[in-house]
Amino acid sequence: MKIDLRSDTVTRPTPGMLEAMFSAPVGDDVFGEDPTVAALEAKTAALFGKEAGLFCPSGTMTNQIAARVHARPGEEVILHKLSHVYYYEAGGLMSNSGLSVCLLEGDRGRITAKDVADHINPDDLHRPRTAMTEVENTMNKGGGAVYSNQELAAIGEVCRNNGLKYHLDGARVFNALAVTGQSTRECGALFDSISICLSKGLGAPVGSVLLGDHEFIRRARRVRKVFGGGMRQAGYLAAAGIYAIDHHVERLKEDHRRARQLGEALQQLQWVSEVLPVDTNIVIFKVKEPLTASMVTGKLAEEGVLAIDFDRQSVRLVTHLDFTENMLDQTIDIIRQLKF
Repeated sequence: MKIDLRSDTVTRPTPGMLEAMFSAPVGDDVFGEDPTVAALEAKTAALFGKEAGLFCPSGTMTNQIAARVHARPGEEVILHKLSHVYYYEAGGLMSNSGLSVCLLEGDRGRITAKDVADHINPDDLHRPRTAMTEVENTMNKGGGAVYSNQELAAIGEVCRNNGLKYHLDGARVFNALAVTGQSTRECGALFDSISICLSKGLGAPVGSVLLGDHEFIRRARRVRKVFGGGMRQAGYLAAAGIYAIDHHVERLKEDHRRARQLGEALQQLQWVSEVLPVDTNIVIFKVKEPLTASMVTGKLAEEGVLAIDFDRQSVRLVTHLDFTENMLDQTIDIIRQLKF
């Protein structure tokens, strides 16, 4: 049996989720006639206190649509240099929307209100106009790092005071809220737009929802069409998202606990040089030279545990819905017995 810790995207629908998918009423969503898609969009919008939502195939698409709506070609986005929207979306900000980027340093991928304020361009024809700030919470490349509620609010204030749009890549926002205790509506009030992924920690097979006000979503729907994201009887997929929100949010704390236990076990190993703080369901650890990440993931794969190289010296493990207590015990035994 393989234990797959490459990502929380590797889960399979639960029996209850499959039943919800098979029984979903559907229609043609491009015509606006799929009742289950409409229900998912309304449900997530209400949850975060937003006026409307838009169901899309992926979080990459929701992020890219938000940028396209919020900023014009030649304008600039402020974000961390390791943000998913820049680092893992194939240059989409540039190729899809013609945007410039201001890439910031930060603490485990998190930027501050001062960082944003210090990097807003002056009104100078030689410089791109700063149009938008993007934050990612939790921060994947930072080991699932979580922003404080206070810092997110402070960044939002800087954005409002300077006429910038404020977008949250909330691919794992429910993981973040499980740590901070902030309500979904309190979170939603901070941002002009939010991308919520259903296929990561929540365990749905496909899909993300983009949230914002009515005018933003009206424009976003047109961009989704341009990007080829209009789907027909998408209610079968939307039903999985509704089920995930109703049944898989509270259990995220179990993933966090198991990730912490993995982190604690890794800290005891002589061939591990560092384990990043484990805040949520992502564990990133660095191996001592002359070992490389690929050597470690190769050994793990031989023992039936799948992980990914995050850079030459770093390995990422991600706990999820399909990672059980028994698998946790097996994984810890395996990593303790690895010999290099």
